[in-house]
Amino acid sequence: MKILGLDLGSKTLGMAVSDSLEIIANPIGTVRFSENDLQAALEATKKVVKELDVKKIVLGLPKHMSGDIGIQAEYCLEFKKMLEKELSLEVVMIDERLTSQMAERVMLKADISRSKRKKNVDKLAATIILQTYLDIHSK
Repeated sequence: MKILGLDLGSKTLGMAVSDSLEIIANPIGTVRFSENDLQAALEATKKVVKELDVKKIVLGLPKHMSGDIGIQAEYCLEFKKMLEKELSLEVVMIDERLTSQMAERVMLKADISRSKRKKNVDKLAATIILQTYLDIHSK
């Protein structure tokens, strides 16, 4: 079964997909949209779910370092409700604290230029979110 990993920001949605065996997460892209336009993010997600025959979604939940839920996390929880209503799929939330920083560090170590890092950070963060989920739930 294929699983879609999502890293939702206020203007971007990073996406990654698992292989059918649910072992490896692969980045598939970043969708850009107007600030806080969850409908545009939803439409992009629906398209990918249909094209790739996705059966489950893993969405990053950006908690504060203290573990508290802030405005961005509430935004993600709202998106989760929209996904569940529109797609009738299970949407699992996973703590995404520091995934963007991890993605940035990986790209710095790989000596990737600043402009390429900016373009790729969201899809790499989505890949880290999904791979974390896959590793925790490996069969």
